[in-house]
Amino acid sequence: MLSFTRSTLAIADDVSDRRDASDGHSRFGSYLARNAHRLHDDGRPLSAQDFAFAVWRIATAPIMSPGYLRFRPDLHAVTLVPHREDLDRVAIRIDVPLRHHRLAARPDHRLADWQRDVWATADGFTALAEPRHTGRTALLATATLLLPVPDHVLIAPTATEPGWRMTSQAKDAVTALVIWANAHAHLVNDLIEAAR
Repeated sequence: MLSFTRSTLAIADDVSDRRDASDGHSRFGSYLARNAHRLHDDGRPLSAQDFAFAVWRIATAPIMSPGYLRFRPDLHAVTLVPHREDLDRVAIRIDVPLRHHRLAARPDHRLADWQRDVWATADGFTALAEPRHTGRTALLATATLLLPVPDHVLIAPTATEPGWRMTSQAKDAVTALVIWANAHAHLVNDLIEAAR
């Protein structure tokens, strides 16, 4: 069973991956095979950066839903993006919704705010959703945290074809990124709790 904590922003869900695999081995591996065209450069292995982008995209919705990677429900998105203008660098982008009481200067109290989605709660973390349409103007604040990923965290693939080796390397690549994101969970927690 997945379990989120203050030090866990993301989880690679190996238990569900094996349990729900149509091939008996890996559901993620099946999705890698369906998206094999994304996993090589004209028959040559991808760079570590390109491989990270490709396997992260496959491991998450909308390609794989539910994804191999699961994210804490109080986060709106955890994605990989190019780091600034340098397309050869990778950053993890974490979008964190902030309710008005978390802001240093509170806006007009008549503005609608993010609403708690009690149906999207896990381990004490609750998702925030847009308010119901009540005719009120809404101010929805979101903070974006960009975590540059050092090159040593990225894994360069040797495989170019789907199979156990590609699946293993893809899992290693996304797990390394999850570990890097989770190592910075304190930054997200500080952001969320700053106004307490």
